[in-house]
Amino acid sequence: MRTNDLRRGAALMIGSALMFALMGVGVKLASRTLSSAEIVFFRCALGLVFLLPWMAPLGFAGLRTTRPREHLIRGVAGMATMACFFYTLAHMRLPDAVLLNYSLPLFMPFVEAMWLGDPVPRRLWAPIGVGFAGIVLIVKPGVGVFQPIALIGVLSALFAAVAQVGIRQLTRTEPLVLIIFYFGVVSTILSAIPAALSWRTPHGMEWALLMAIGASGTIGQLLLTGAYGSAPASRVGPFIYSSVVFAGLIEWALWSSVPDAFSLAGMVVVAAAGVLALRIGAGPPQPAPSA
Repeated sequence: MRTNDLRRGAALMIGSALMFALMGVGVKLASRTLSSAEIVFFRCALGLVFLLPWMAPLGFAGLRTTRPREHLIRGVAGMATMACFFYTLAHMRLPDAVLLNYSLPLFMPFVEAMWLGDPVPRRLWAPIGVGFAGIVLIVKPGVGVFQPIALIGVLSALFAAVAQVGIRQLTRTEPLVLIIFYFGVVSTILSAIPAALSWRTPHGMEWALLMAIGASGTIGQLLLTGAYGSAPASRVGPFIYSSVVFAGLIEWALWSSVPDAFSLAGMVVVAAAGVLALRIGAGPPQPAPSA
């Protein structure tokens, strides 16, 4: 049941943002010894395991769905988001990778236009243009913008926008916990294939990192879901950008890394454009590392 408690919704959203930032740290650390494909698999599989306590009360009858095709599309898009995002996390600064992923509100109107036939509102063109200018500042004009890593970071936001539109379609008939569950099932199965090709059995601290990634990602997604159920998306959605602040603080604390002027300006511009797009009607951001 939806309410209109902005204070609760904001608190849940900020908590979700912190969980996703911590998940990003875990991914960055695990990427030093494990392949991105393997980390994606364990994130999906362990996330599914952590979700089981919320699924148990539903029983087998509660797992029934009449929309397997939509769940499959959402699952494929979500897994592609995660794969691109995790690869970007391994090779870019943590706050830059997080911010590029959260630029998805800039892509939402175009995905909706192609998928649902909804025209792009004219009032969105300004924030979208400003937002893309901010992305160019982050990936560095004439340098990073042509590097595959930067483009993969932007691609993660595009796939996330596709996944978000899929979620919107599914929420018309499906409960959110069921959407998260089937995303876990689809993404685990699909990610097992590339993970097997680069498999190296984790050991020691690697297992602890993988468990932390799965737990923080699942808790973050559940908090995100609670936030959108507490207040209108246009009011609580912008609080997700606090994840970029958390990521920046963690990056500074662990690696003494400070963004340069271009990156800092780009972060401010993209976040502002994303918030404005959400306010106007581009929809709530659905972080790539969902479920």
